[in-house]
Amino acid sequence: MRKTIREIEVNFAYRWYLGYGMHEGIPHFSTFGKNYSRHFKDTDLFEKIFSRILSEAASNGFLDTESLFIDGTHIKASANSHKYRNEVIQKEARSYEKELQEEIERDRQEHGKKPLKEKEKEPEMITQKVSTTDPDSGWFHKGEHKQVFAYAANTCCDKNNYILDYEVIAGNVHDSVSFWHLYRWLRQNRKYGKYYVMDAEYKIPSIARQLIKDGKTPVMPYKRPVTQEGFFKKDDYVYDEFFDCYLCRNHKVLHYRTTNREGYREYKSEWLICQSCPHRNRCTNIKECVKVITRHVWENYMEQVEEIRHTSGMKERYKQRKETIESVFTDAKEKHGMRYTQYRGLVKIKMELNLLFGCMNLKKLAIWKWWKKWGAKYRSLLLQFFYSGIKFRFKNWRWVKKRFANMTSRTVLPTV
Repeated sequence: MRKTIREIEVNFAYRWYLGYGMHEGIPHFSTFGKNYSRHFKDTDLFEKIFSRILSEAASNGFLDTESLFIDGTHIKASANSHKYRNEVIQKEARSYEKELQEEIERDRQEHGKKPLKEKEKEPEMITQKVSTTDPDSGWFHKGEHKQVFAYAANTCCDKNNYILDYEVIAGNVHDSVSFWHLYRWLRQNRKYGKYYVMDAEYKIPSIARQLIKDGKTPVMPYKRPVTQEGFFKKDDYVYDEFFDCYLCRNHKVLHYRTTNREGYREYKSEWLICQSCPHRNRCTNIKECVKVITRHVWENYMEQVEEIRHTSGMKERYKQRKETIESVFTDAKEKHGMRYTQYRGLVKIKMELNLLFGCMNLKKLAIWKWWKKWGAKYRSLLLQFFYSGIKFRFKNWRWVKKRFANMTSRTVLPTV
């Protein structure tokens, strides 16, 4: 803001655009920052600005919402990574917990199992780092990334890179959890989205089930199973849907045993058979010589996602992520400073991103409206310049190639 104010003071174009006279004083740079907590607090002003720009793009027919591209990125918080305290907090319940428990009871009933007893246990508690500078941020650590306090912005855009909506949450929340906050808005606007293109972070049974039930087509990549090195993968075991069992590499049956509280069916082998199995060292290393395979009660939706992945055109549709949502994040971070934030608190971060994403949509809207009005008029002229440049370069290249050939033909190599 300091640099922006300096530009406004000396640049007449800024003054004209903002309505300030040549000799009129410019507000102090801290005015805008203080307005976040004074005039803009508890208002939806920035959301209205973002929605107004998006509705203008929709009215001009610039939105292509057949495919929606969803992904998340992290924004480094304005908080010292060394100033924190460890707090024990209650683990947040899953948004689909009620539906999952109903499905578990139904599955146990179909297999002739007794209903699970309701345990009166205390809520699950977890210990996590909480910043003393910005308590709304979350401790972020992924792979080789530096451990910092950050925010996570789950964003949705269309094929033309117009940002449709986003959701900001603490950086220590997984993308598959924050997806539900974003999907509520997309679900209300039923005209948006036939194909939902997402990466492997969102490939879980609950998301696949919800999208398929709502008539959407999830487009997700292959997710490699997490298996100990040197052991068989889950795909090496064949599931028989008719008899509800698994077949191992030794052509033996793993029978259904129970459905646990997490929603997974357990299939176990016979320990007498496994003791003499030639593939035992690659199958299980348990002392009891029992192989256990789990299958989620909503696993059939994950299989449908795999079938969709192999249908015609879906791989090409998934490859468009690098041209859409990843390009949006690149522009936001490199050109608009979204890599770091100078504000603290979840409310201010949302205000900042409303302006930032609204600005990106507005720039694209202005360019597209100009091209829609004047592009057809100047298209032929631009093409003429383009082809004339190609011809000029081609002629010059032929001349250079001919001259080089003449020079090499005259060169006499010295004898050794």
